[in-house]
Amino acid sequence: MASSAFTSSTFQSTPSIFSPPKIKPTPRLRVRPPKAALSDPFVLQLAETLEDSLSSSSSLSLPPLQKLREISSETLLSLSWPSRKDEPFRFTDTSLIKHSQVQPISNPNPNPDLLEVLEDTHFPKLVFVDGFLVNSLSQLSNLPNGVFVGSVSGITDERIVERVSEIVPMFNGDLFWSLNGVGAPDLVVVYVPEGCSVEGPLHLRYCSVEGSDDGSERLPVSNPRVLVVVEKGGELGIIEEFVGNDREKCYWSNSVTEIVIGEGGKVCHSYIQNQSLRAAHIKWTSVQQESSSAYELTEISTGGKLSRHNLHIQQVGPDTETELSTFHLSAGDQTQDLHSKLVLDHPRGYSRQLHKCIVAHSLGQAVFDGNVKVNRFAQQTDAGQLTRSLLLEPRATVNVKPNLQIIADDVKCSHGAAISDLEEDQLFYFQARGVDLETARKALTFSFGAEVIERLRYPTLRKNVKNHIKQLLDPTPG
Repeated sequence: MASSAFTSSTFQSTPSIFSPPKIKPTPRLRVRPPKAALSDPFVLQLAETLEDSLSSSSSLSLPPLQKLREISSETLLSLSWPSRKDEPFRFTDTSLIKHSQVQPISNPNPNPDLLEVLEDTHFPKLVFVDGFLVNSLSQLSNLPNGVFVGSVSGITDERIVERVSEIVPMFNGDLFWSLNGVGAPDLVVVYVPEGCSVEGPLHLRYCSVEGSDDGSERLPVSNPRVLVVVEKGGELGIIEEFVGNDREKCYWSNSVTEIVIGEGGKVCHSYIQNQSLRAAHIKWTSVQQESSSAYELTEISTGGKLSRHNLHIQQVGPDTETELSTFHLSAGDQTQDLHSKLVLDHPRGYSRQLHKCIVAHSLGQAVFDGNVKVNRFAQQTDAGQLTRSLLLEPRATVNVKPNLQIIADDVKCSHGAAISDLEEDQLFYFQARGVDLETARKALTFSFGAEVIERLRYPTLRKNVKNHIKQLLDPTPG
């Protein structure tokens, strides 16, 4: 039996599938050897490095992980590293990663300093350190019967194993999606059975500890992967929070979250990104919604030298609701990028998307590429999209591309975009009432993002985010 997706325990000398094999691969893998005309040497070398870092893991023999690695590895054989010539990355420079010596993190380091970063919110929580689930820091209690939260290797119910196996992977993304599939040390599963409502949110906290210092070419990479399955009529709240243990460390977090929502199910998703200001943070979120289901996302992204969120949502049934609210802040020399795609295939779908960003640094930039696709049978769809950007420095940049693709003829769809500095009449309103200009600008800037922050459902989380945003916008108060 294979010990990983790429090597065989029968032939110990079998090389990686990313280099020309000397021994014919086992038929089960069905992976072609790479073709020089199609393969990118850097991508293949990176994938091989990720493979080698996991070769001793016993969990790789599990069917869901075998399937994930097989599909991801085969996809990588024909993918190249993105450049500015590629339309999806035209405004997003990934050279920070390519020009570094990428090194997979093999073992987590849950040192005591994490206790200061991981402030207790009294919610059931899973803690990931450098992409690895750390049970000693996690705390799961008062979960309803039938709910499973943990590593796929810990599932004892064969029905859940079969359900997970048929879902993984439900969607194939880009290069970074596949690299995660090759390098993920584990698959963490959150399973909510039919008709079950989980009170209070489940807090997933991803902490990056390993990192290189300024001037080093080494770039540690982590690849956490989570699958959330909410069956028919189930309800769940999720908080995903990404933090860095050191604000000056350089590392790469390459994360994937898949969410499947059954008929009539509901998921409220909060996503907070506060990584090191020298880090690369690339996140994939893929959501599949069945009929009459509801998905709500509130996202606050402030960290990372390079931060990119790829969000893909597909409504696969009628009467489905999707609400997306995102706020990005580039307070330093940062790139904040959101690429979203919402696909509506069935009647009476409903969606609303609000994206806001502030660029408060002369070398900062924001990118928004939002696509809403209404296919032929998605009649009576009601879809709205709005993006608003605030530029506070003369050389600050933002690139926005709201996009509606409508094939159905009985729809109600709209989109809009606005880019500006603070308006003079708003500042004058404050000054006319005795408020000085600096105070007025601070109040208006914060209130611009507060519209999204207020949509966070949990008071403790909302308070923490507000304090953090205020500190970034005004690091030296008084």
